[in-house]
Amino acid sequence: MNDQNQHGDEPAHEHGELGDAEFAQFMELAAEEGFEAEEVEGALEEASHGPLPVLAVVGRPNVGKSTLVNRILGRREAVVEDRPGVTRDRVTYEAEWAGRRFKVVDTGGWEQDVLGMEASVAAQAEFAVEAADAVVFVVDAQVGATDTDEAVVRMLRKAGKPVVLCANKVDGPTGEADAAYLWGLGLGEPHPVSALHGRGTGDLLDVALEALPEAPEQTFGAGGAGGPRRVALIGRPNVGKSSLLNKVAKEDRVVVNETAGTTRDPVDELIELAGRTWMFVDTAGIRRRVHLQEGADYYASLRTAAALEKAEVAVVLIDVTESISVQDLRIITMAVEAGRALVIAYNKWDSMDEERRFYLEREIERDLVQVRWAPRVNISARTGRHMEKLVPAIETALEGWETRIPTGKLNSFLGEIVAANPHPVRGGKQPRILFGTQAGIRPPRFVLFASGFLEAGYRRFIERRLREEFGFEGTPVHMSVRVREKRGKKK
Repeated sequence: MNDQNQHGDEPAHEHGELGDAEFAQFMELAAEEGFEAEEVEGALEEASHGPLPVLAVVGRPNVGKSTLVNRILGRREAVVEDRPGVTRDRVTYEAEWAGRRFKVVDTGGWEQDVLGMEASVAAQAEFAVEAADAVVFVVDAQVGATDTDEAVVRMLRKAGKPVVLCANKVDGPTGEADAAYLWGLGLGEPHPVSALHGRGTGDLLDVALEALPEAPEQTFGAGGAGGPRRVALIGRPNVGKSSLLNKVAKEDRVVVNETAGTTRDPVDELIELAGRTWMFVDTAGIRRRVHLQEGADYYASLRTAAALEKAEVAVVLIDVTESISVQDLRIITMAVEAGRALVIAYNKWDSMDEERRFYLEREIERDLVQVRWAPRVNISARTGRHMEKLVPAIETALEGWETRIPTGKLNSFLGEIVAANPHPVRGGKQPRILFGTQAGIRPPRFVLFASGFLEAGYRRFIERRLREEFGFEGTPVHMSVRVREKRGKKK
């Protein structure tokens, strides 16, 4: 049985990363421990799925977008207030309808020709549309189509995504007549809805789910198919991202300037390194307080996030001549939360004296303890110092990102861990891990089945031991725990 499937060379199994024989053995084990088959299959599906399809909810301010999002979620999550502009940033939630799971993105109101904060809100909405698989466009049927609505329609047409037109605030037959006027927007049938009272939202969701793909296309990585691996260079402005790209390309492909923020758009470059072709993406530097930025810098931050989503591995550059900042930590967190392989490159190493080196090592020990697993390279993009170490570090991170542990081997390991280091007794009970499996890769995703709640500290301990035993260098590790319900007991 070939369990490894480490580089995506084999077709995906119906059961995530588990082959049919391995899945059958796993389900037998689950039944012995008192787990329902449906519960186990649901946990595996949740952990093994790739990205969920994304539905963006957009429209001008105060048309009821957040109210509609709450109705879709079936709970009050999005902030609702009867004044425009309450929702500023994109907010993503996980939702389910008719047995299908998907992500819904609530956006701030979109307005044309605006400045300052309003421009930032509009940019967030545009980025949400760009990243979505389908869009629900909300219009206030009581007000009718405004000039801003017409501008949103033009933006949506340019994006080329499937659009479902929601005529909101329709509480009765009179409102349905108002909704009919929205045919004039040219987006097809307006679906009359009262997000506040729930009228028509089920029909709207049925149509929206038809527009969503079952599983969105992965934007990154054709590693298994022999395509170039995608590497995103990210970091604060002026840490040397463009200089690094020019150095690995052995020519000046990107403008380098001491003025921070010279690079606005991500630049994709196919580059030959160590006998392989890589796709390097030089991104604009991320600045702090993203939602308060204006104009080009703000859009640059959004494009950086988009480049990270398309990448397989993120190389985070840190300027060693300055103290590690909150912004550096936030950028690293972005890469980890995106589930990308990670390499940390400490740039301008040749400019550092012994005193600064002393303090840097202590900053790394203090601030980067959560990403000790990330390969580290000390380089100088300007002089080319230690550049030969970059590719091996990237390859190591990608290997960890695609590592899979067979279920039998994993459970032998878990059994030894539980025997040697049992979970602390809490409230007179001692929860224990019963069994587990690795449900996915890129990044590695594990599901543990337990007799009770596992504390966060014990989960971190399990992850640390997993890394010590199996590697997983350069990759975040996702771990979810399912607790056996009391109805089932081991026979």
